[in-house]
Amino acid sequence: MTAVPTRPRAVKAPPPPRLRKLGYFLVRRRRLVLTLALLAFVVAAALAAGAVPRLSLARFEAPGSESDRAQAELVNRFQTGSPDMVFLVTAVNGGVDDPAVAAAGRELTARAKATTGVAEAASYWTRGNPATLRSDDGRHALIVVRIPGDADHVRGTILPALVPRMGEGVAGVATVRAGGGEEVFRQTVPLARQDFVRAELVIFPLVFALLWWYLRRAVAALVPILAGVFAMAVGLALLRGVLVFTDVSTFALNLTLAMGLGLGIDYCLFVIARFREEIKAGRERADAVAGAVEHAGRTVIFSGLTVAASLAVLFALPFGFLRSFAYAGIAVVVGGVAVAVFVLPAVLASVGGALLPKRERPVRGERFWHGLAVRVMGRPLLYGGAATAVLLVLASPFLGLNFGTADDRILPPSAPARQTQDVIRQNFPAEETDAIQIIATSTRPGSAAGDTSGAGATPGAGDISGYAATLSRLPGVAQVDSAAGSYARGERTGDGDPARFGPADRGTWLSVVPSAEALAGDPVDLVAAVRATPAPFERLVGGYPAELADYRASIVERLPLVLALMLGVTFVLLFAMTRSLLIPLKATALNVLSLGVMFGAIVWIFQEGNLSGLLGFTATGTLDASIPILMLCVAYGLSMDYEVFLLSRIKEEYDRTGDTTRAVAAGLRKSAPLITAAGGILAASFAAYATASVSFVQMLGVGMAIAVLADATVIRAILVPAAMRLAGPLNWWPRKSQSSHGRKG
Repeated sequence: MTAVPTRPRAVKAPPPPRLRKLGYFLVRRRRLVLTLALLAFVVAAALAAGAVPRLSLARFEAPGSESDRAQAELVNRFQTGSPDMVFLVTAVNGGVDDPAVAAAGRELTARAKATTGVAEAASYWTRGNPATLRSDDGRHALIVVRIPGDADHVRGTILPALVPRMGEGVAGVATVRAGGGEEVFRQTVPLARQDFVRAELVIFPLVFALLWWYLRRAVAALVPILAGVFAMAVGLALLRGVLVFTDVSTFALNLTLAMGLGLGIDYCLFVIARFREEIKAGRERADAVAGAVEHAGRTVIFSGLTVAASLAVLFALPFGFLRSFAYAGIAVVVGGVAVAVFVLPAVLASVGGALLPKRERPVRGERFWHGLAVRVMGRPLLYGGAATAVLLVLASPFLGLNFGTADDRILPPSAPARQTQDVIRQNFPAEETDAIQIIATSTRPGSAAGDTSGAGATPGAGDISGYAATLSRLPGVAQVDSAAGSYARGERTGDGDPARFGPADRGTWLSVVPSAEALAGDPVDLVAAVRATPAPFERLVGGYPAELADYRASIVERLPLVLALMLGVTFVLLFAMTRSLLIPLKATALNVLSLGVMFGAIVWIFQEGNLSGLLGFTATGTLDASIPILMLCVAYGLSMDYEVFLLSRIKEEYDRTGDTTRAVAAGLRKSAPLITAAGGILAASFAAYATASVSFVQMLGVGMAIAVLADATVIRAILVPAAMRLAGPLNWWPRKSQSSHGRKG
């Protein structure tokens, strides 16, 4: 029998990937998409305008810590607490002991106490003329004020009424200036907002010029900027929703706006560059848009997830101040991804021709990057070792990192609160607003008082006087005040004040006033010494220095958890993108190098004071712990941003050729010019904050700019190809090559 020939079955082409389908959909519905995007922007702008005034002020507090419990005990049992404000009274003629000045001082103290919202007010003239409230030259004296309530209420309602009132009616006798922690941070907020406005006046024209230089079309330069504005608006609108459930610090506004602009521009650059590449390859506009969404859109999504995950680890810290930056950062990432993946493709489908270069640029830049990759991979140990050595040298100042506390010196010397604190620092032996407070919670069995009645029992006078004398001998203690008397250097210097330090039915507490030298250094060391000194009763140690110590300790204690979460989550995301175990490990190691360079720079500049004259800040020899933690998360996420983009191109080439060396060279040739341009633009956005007048805003801007530049240049151009060449086939383990050529490199 003759076999009947059969017709070969037609092989159906695989369906296009989902993102390519999304691209075609956005092309077909571009008018609808653009209309909805315009409506979304209008709504987001309205919500953003409503979000800004609802951002709140925050304090450095560690909920549940010993200092937090001590503060609660002071308020509940003794109706007192740490002073929030200080007023510096300066005699116009003579000294503060002159009758006219003394009368004015008492009247000012009474005026402060009578102000709505003020719980306590005391002064040199109402506390028996203690030396801690009088300057060494006798020309200045202090009024200390306690104002309970949240930071928004105190700084937004009470202080604007109290501060002007304190300067009335004493002309010709004395001058009055406001200071203290609450006044310092009240003045910090408007200065930080002015810093943002000043920076944006620099950023927008600078970024436009850089984009025009890179894209060679005015329209093409304008579109990413508009995308950045869209991302900022969406980010603030999402924060408006967050504010329904929790507070967000006003300082997060700067990060929202800087990251929103930077990421919006970066993500749009990735998509526009891929669109141009697809057009250059001869594809129709619809196909080019779909290809850009498929490849660059996938990269943008992974990058956004990585940045958001890096910021989300801040939720592991129980501090509203730092969590605020997580909310803000994640919100602008959502805005940046949305505009790049959903809105920009519709723009490209509508006016994509206006975003194409009028003439093709010479390929010298791509040849340079390709040649550099080939040279590096030809001698990976030499180039990789030299680059690593340079980065380690730049990072070496990080070994001298010294955490401290933020004080008035974050403000410029021209700020009124800074000037007040400078006078106090230079002329007073101590400052009672920074007193350490010790609250007796119970006496110990067998104490001199013989009272073992439990919590709230009042220790005997012998216990209190002996303990106060011991504390007064500690280095850095100017004076100890208690119900049994005041002590300095172990000697009794004044009578006790039982009414202030311990009504018999409530127990007792002591005030340890640090010396000016101790405050100029690190008062946290003094807190540790006080806590280590044996007491004749169970006690809690609080006060502003203890609050800072507990806040710092809580951050440092949770730092390993933050690092583990950040590294673990980003490892999982990179593995999902590359299906490789080694590449995420390599990326982590390289990002740690860029973070080291950033931290080395901020220690060298902001801790040690190098370039302080140029930048106009005052170095204190320490760095507040919260800002470096924030910078760690932000910089790590942004570093992964460029890592994801570069790896996506290398993986695409490897899938096509199966040759690691060729894939790395081609990936670097195609992506390095864009990464360098995007990194330069993002770095310029952050570097503009070097013009800020608040030092921690400067530190955030300068540090992030350095991290982005180091990452987008040395690490991506030299260390990535060197590391991948050395790893060879292990780069892709356990994933098998998808090459149609079957080669492996």
